[in-house]
Amino acid sequence: MLRPEYKLTNRILFSLTSIAEAKVIIERTKILLAQELKLRRQALIRMTHSSTAIEGNILDIRQVEAIVQGKKIDAPSRDIYEVKNYLNTIRYIEKLIKDKKTINEKVILKIHQLVTDKTLPKEHCGKYRNDKVYVVRRRLGLSDKIVYTGPQAKDVPNLMEELIAWIHKSEKANIYPIIVAGIVHREIAAIHPFFDGNGRVARALATLILYQRGYDFRRLFALEDYYNKDRNEYYKHINIGPIYKKKDFTKWLEYFVEGFREEIIQAKEKILSLPVTKINKKLKTKVYLNERQLRIIDFINTVGKITIKDAIDILKCPKRTAQLELQKLKKIGIIKQVGKGPAAAYTLK
Repeated sequence: MLRPEYKLTNRILFSLTSIAEAKVIIERTKILLAQELKLRRQALIRMTHSSTAIEGNILDIRQVEAIVQGKKIDAPSRDIYEVKNYLNTIRYIEKLIKDKKTINEKVILKIHQLVTDKTLPKEHCGKYRNDKVYVVRRRLGLSDKIVYTGPQAKDVPNLMEELIAWIHKSEKANIYPIIVAGIVHREIAAIHPFFDGNGRVARALATLILYQRGYDFRRLFALEDYYNKDRNEYYKHINIGPIYKKKDFTKWLEYFVEGFREEIIQAKEKILSLPVTKINKKLKTKVYLNERQLRIIDFINTVGKITIKDAIDILKCPKRTAQLELQKLKKIGIIKQVGKGPAAAYTLK
């Protein structure tokens, strides 16, 4: 069984306290639906851009935003696929939350399959590696240097099984969700269970754990942004040494929790900076949305638009019911129709 060692230092406790205080403000502050969706969309773009950029993706944030909006861009196909794949991964994570699915091997392999679709050979997508793996540092004018050697391939399934068992144990033991997310993030990087995409899987899985355990902060944060600001610092802290071995997580958790604190404080400040007078005026006319309508809005916020077929798929309902929900949202001015006939779709107004 995995038994991660760490100490709750004053530095970690300070960050956790600040996060808890910000969490109350973020969850209780009333803002317009349109404002919340805008902030959530910005977080999704930053999350996708940063998580792929850390791995060497060359697209800038404007290009990522264009892809989120369903626009075509002129860029290498691999970089485009990586961005689309991460967006699909976040969409999958949101579905897991809605369906109240637990984390298991099937979920982790599905996340890997999504982040590496069309960028890895099919025989490696969604499957543990079957050979040695190394982390290599490129050195200008010099030969590459191996900085880390992952555990043997035959040990990977057992190590992952231990990690999954610890994830479930941590919930029963009421371990702070941010601590759990940090440990899982680093342990995936250490096991390096796949030939490629380990970092993206680690970051996506950490996000899933936070969302599942009530730490989604209205999905207004992008922790990946913090890592991407100083990649050398990120790599320095996540470094596990030359080979895989049990190691104290304290230093990594200090960095991880501090980064989370910085991102959540920024989310809080964005909410508090919104014009209160406008919000209060709008709140005089309340709009109540049912669960189906919220799912539609979440889908549009992630993908950029929704069709009748999409609505039927995500709501799991007859076509007429999906059409009625879309028409209600259109009538109250939250969405608008673009196109006609079979090509018709709906976007946020």
